[in-house]
Amino acid sequence: MRLALAQINPTLGDLAANSRKITEHIARARDLGADLVAFPELALSGYPPEDLLLKPGFLADCRTWLGRTLEATAGIVAVLGVPYGVVGNVGNAAAVAYDGRLMGVYRKALLPNYGVFDEMRYFQPGDGRQVYDLAGVTIGVSVCEDIWHPTGPPRTQAIEGGAQLLLNISSSPYHAGKGGERADMLASRARELGAVVAYVNLVGGQDELVFDGQSVIFAADGRLLARGEQFAEDLVVADLDFRAAPRHATTSRAAIAQTAIARNLPGAHRPPLSPAAAEPLDRLAEIYHALVLGAGDYVRKNGFERVVIGLSGGVDSSLTAAIATDALGKEHVVGVAMPSPYSSPESLADAQELARSLGIELRVLPIEAVFEAYLGALRAQFAGTEPGVAEENLQARIRGNLLMALSNKFGWLALTTGNKSEMAVGYATLYGDMAGGFAVIKDIPKTLVYELADWRNAQQEGAIIPARVMTKEPSAELRPNQRDSDSLPPYPILDPILHAYVEQDKGIAEIVGMGFEPETVRAVIRMVDRNEYKRRQAAPGLKITPKAFGKDRRLPITNRYTNSAPG
Repeated sequence: MRLALAQINPTLGDLAANSRKITEHIARARDLGADLVAFPELALSGYPPEDLLLKPGFLADCRTWLGRTLEATAGIVAVLGVPYGVVGNVGNAAAVAYDGRLMGVYRKALLPNYGVFDEMRYFQPGDGRQVYDLAGVTIGVSVCEDIWHPTGPPRTQAIEGGAQLLLNISSSPYHAGKGGERADMLASRARELGAVVAYVNLVGGQDELVFDGQSVIFAADGRLLARGEQFAEDLVVADLDFRAAPRHATTSRAAIAQTAIARNLPGAHRPPLSPAAAEPLDRLAEIYHALVLGAGDYVRKNGFERVVIGLSGGVDSSLTAAIATDALGKEHVVGVAMPSPYSSPESLADAQELARSLGIELRVLPIEAVFEAYLGALRAQFAGTEPGVAEENLQARIRGNLLMALSNKFGWLALTTGNKSEMAVGYATLYGDMAGGFAVIKDIPKTLVYELADWRNAQQEGAIIPARVMTKEPSAELRPNQRDSDSLPPYPILDPILHAYVEQDKGIAEIVGMGFEPETVRAVIRMVDRNEYKRRQAAPGLKITPKAFGKDRRLPITNRYTNSAPG
């Protein structure tokens, strides 16, 4: 059997374009002599459709476009993901088609309802007790979560149904290291069940999620046979020989529904091929490529042609600008430097050098006169008080206003530049540096920002991000001689505490037990807890860690739990 896995990048809700993309890949697979081609979970609709699944018209249109797409399956078997049913009875389904006919519909049995997933809100599960026969090869089809559980439907299909090929269609959201975790699990399933495991995964960005592709095929002994590219569309093709493959002896196969697809393999005589096994990227390259793909898709799929970024001369805005330029091209990125009375000359010089290195347009809009006008307007209200945070934040809000004015006037998408460390402790200004349409590095801790900036600089001769940006002490430059360390623990201390509290849900005693000062831990946790209201108002941003702010981590704003037991 020649198997093709089409990891494609659909656009959510664009059913016509998604159908065209699927039919084009069906044709490519047929031209390569494939007998079967599989597409990701909900490939026709895009993933995740969320409350579109509550609209009867959307579901009806999905059925219509499914019918049109199946017309392309002459002489080839296709398995593709689609929402199938009517409101109140919708399956997250794998449609199995051959020669223009719908041969069967498999409904996802295990519906995830954790982290970013809300599938129990929308879908009704199937029972997973069905297999397909293609020219004597028994195939078990499943959807994403079904294969993550050792006792899930693939086990039933292999042990009770005698499946020799376990085909899983998936849209598995990325986080750093996820590809390796997934591959280990799938290799284990193949060995445990004594069947070939083929896994096709979505690729692309959808709002805050990134999908990394890396579709894989494992032999029944757990050997890797083929692997697709990361963060790019790919058609993974491999020849599989089932002639000597053992079947599980079973006395209960009658309990498994079996559907015959075709008596002969559709593919014509063809020379053998050598399947490709793309090498995985290393840790920093993987994360950087995820950010580039996610940012680029968000901009393009939402109809923007250019983005605007406030360039402070710091490492966060420098990394954001580098990612945007790599994602969109230099002609689609505009940087804006907005020096205040407290900005150092070096900061403006660093922003100018960065813009020259990237080849992007840079506009300089000094804010001193606007700042003085604001202070004049507020002089009577602020009389008798000492300058403080209110005056500092005025500068950030002026910058936010200027960026949004440019965004409104020219139709540019404003990218915010805050990192996860700042978002966690609230070291950001509402309606100021938080103002914008998309937060590229929202889930990147500050220490990782430096690692990624170093990695990007190492990718070519001559640093993109100026050396001084990498070495100077971080500062918001909103008052004389200000440093981040005036308000926060040093980032090498702050970030591990945040990782333990935010991503691992550890309590104060556990974090102190890791070697951190009790008062520092308590202070950090207080900052995290009291700034939930800010994060609720932040721009959406890419999920990179296992637990990002937003759908992954949902805590109340009004909350007096102090994370400390009595005694």
